[in-house]
Amino acid sequence: MRPLPFGLLVAAATLVLDQATKLGLLFLTDLPIRQPIVLAPFAQLVVVWNRGVSYGLFQQHTELGRWLLVAVSVLAAVALTAWMARTGTRLLAGALGLIVGGAIGNAIDRIAYGAVFDFVHLHAGGWSWYVFNVADAGIVLGVAGLLYDAVRAERRNAREIRSDA
Repeated sequence: MRPLPFGLLVAAATLVLDQATKLGLLFLTDLPIRQPIVLAPFAQLVVVWNRGVSYGLFQQHTELGRWLLVAVSVLAAVALTAWMARTGTRLLAGALGLIVGGAIGNAIDRIAYGAVFDFVHLHAGGWSWYVFNVADAGIVLGVAGLLYDAVRAERRNAREIRSDA
C-alpha cells in the first residue's frame, strides 16, 4: 500500500476507535454515574471534560475559545494530511495519520460536547498521569513516530555523507 492511502487508513482507524470508545463509554455503560471504574491497581476509567489542549493546558471556557480550538485542530489535520500526501514512507504517513485521526476525534468532541471527553487515568502510589483518551494516545504515538522518522533520516543522511567522503 502506498504511503498516502496507508496514512489515511491509519487516520480513519484512529478516529473510529476514538469515537467508538467515547460513545460506548458515555452511552452504553454507566461510567458517568459510577465512576471511577477500576481496571487495575494503576488504571481506572473516569469522566473528565477537557476544555483545553494536551494535559488540560490553555483551558477555554468561552464559545470563542472552543471554536478556536476546533479551528486549530481542523487546520492542523489539513496541513498534516497535505504533508502526508507528499511523504514517501509509510512510517511517516502512519505517524501523521495517527495525529490527524486524533486531532479530528478531539475536534468532534469539542463540536458535539463543548469539550473533549477523556477517560483513561493511570496512577501509581502518589503519582498520577493526566487523564487521556484514544485520540490523545494516537497523537502521542504519532509524534513519537515523527521523532523516530527524523532520527532515522538523520542517521541515514550521516551515513550518506560519510560514504561520499
